[in-house]
Amino acid sequence: MPLDIRPLTPADRAQWEPLFIGYLTFYKRSLPQEVRDECWRRFMDEAHVVQAHGAFEGEKLLGIVHFFPHANTSLLQDVCYLQDLFTVPEARGKGVGRALIEHVYAEATRQNWCRVYWQTHETNAEAQVLYNKLADRSGFIVYRHNL
Repeated sequence: MPLDIRPLTPADRAQWEPLFIGYLTFYKRSLPQEVRDECWRRFMDEAHVVQAHGAFEGEKLLGIVHFFPHANTSLLQDVCYLQDLFTVPEARGKGVGRALIEHVYAEATRQNWCRVYWQTHETNAEAQVLYNKLADRSGFIVYRHNL
């Protein structure tokens, strides 16, 4: 059955949340329910820039991607940050992750954003096999300071 990749709707919340929790668990993180609720509220608010799309096989949600555009000081056009990507374990290696990334590429093209970029943990070797086929490694190291 072909994949249907589309923006998530309010009816998709029950399927989205276990995938988002799976994503967080993979990276050894957790978020309080109030933060997950706020994420979902933002996704459903058309005025908010952050977007959540899903890959469906029939009615079953197999993967999710969260992304948003932002300005860049080196470019005239906005760029797109692909923040979260997750597929259910049984869908891995079957093209769902690739399809979601390519969907974001198509959305970026449609919106006239000039770059899509993302991060992954250095230990996520399985995902890097796919990412190395779809994008160039920038060579940058990420630093952060929580306030």
